[in-house]
Amino acid sequence: MVGRAKRFAPLAIITLSLAACGGAGAGQVVEPPRVTSGESVMVEPASSPAPSIEPTPATTAAATVPPTTVAPSTLPPTTLPPTTLPPTTLAPEVYQATVSEIDAAVAAEITPSSWREGCPVTLEELRLIELNYINYEGNVAFGRLIVHRDHADSLAQVFGVLFDARFPIQSMELVDAFGGDDQRSMQANNTSAFNCREVAYTPGRWSNHAFGQAIDINPLVNPYVKNDFVDPEQGRAYLDRTSDTPGLIKADDVVVQAFAEVGWIWGGTWSSAKDYQHFSANGR
Repeated sequence: MVGRAKRFAPLAIITLSLAACGGAGAGQVVEPPRVTSGESVMVEPASSPAPSIEPTPATTAAATVPPTTVAPSTLPPTTLPPTTLPPTTLAPEVYQATVSEIDAAVAAEITPSSWREGCPVTLEELRLIELNYINYEGNVAFGRLIVHRDHADSLAQVFGVLFDARFPIQSMELVDAFGGDDQRSMQANNTSAFNCREVAYTPGRWSNHAFGQAIDINPLVNPYVKNDFVDPEQGRAYLDRTSDTPGLIKADDVVVQAFAEVGWIWGGTWSSAKDYQHFSANGR
């Protein structure tokens, strides 16, 4: 219910090794990380105790030196080595994700841009996933997705696989950052999920996004294509599906396989059109 302060975190930190996965090449089957319940825990780097510093022994000549010039028995504190590494040295290869109910603050954020009265799902049926991912600069970034509660845990698991494979995602903001405008979100190459809208160019028919059962990943470089129609139009520059464009999704790659592991189907397998950005629970 909106306004409840209780917050779920069914995912523990998932640490995955690229060596164990064998990389992110096409055709490789990547084992999904295990998802367990519990609060997220930050992994701290191991610290080393500062080595003891022996005072410099006094020489016999020091006996004639005035007391004020006697060598100090210890080094000044500023010269001691740090006992812990600075926070910036924390290992970035740690996947974190939490799943929570839609609280009052998030409800206010998404109303009425992506959710409103009359949508095919209630706020109680939706969940917020907060997670980190690898961005186009190769750095760890923070993102949010809203999906149906029935799929939240498995989708958090999927993005753990993508994190471990270092699959790049340019942006992951709620579509409300673009006023609920799917076109603006796609043109920004923004990865998003829930949006209470109709199927594009099909009035009167709810999109799977309106149920929280679809996700679009890097939509600019993975456009929808049907004959000569490309959406978004700027995606026409990425019709060559054999290129090495960052974030491009290809048949049987780590993205397709990770979603397939949880039963989600890629729009790139459609026959009458190709929706390269799109993954859904029912294949539509």
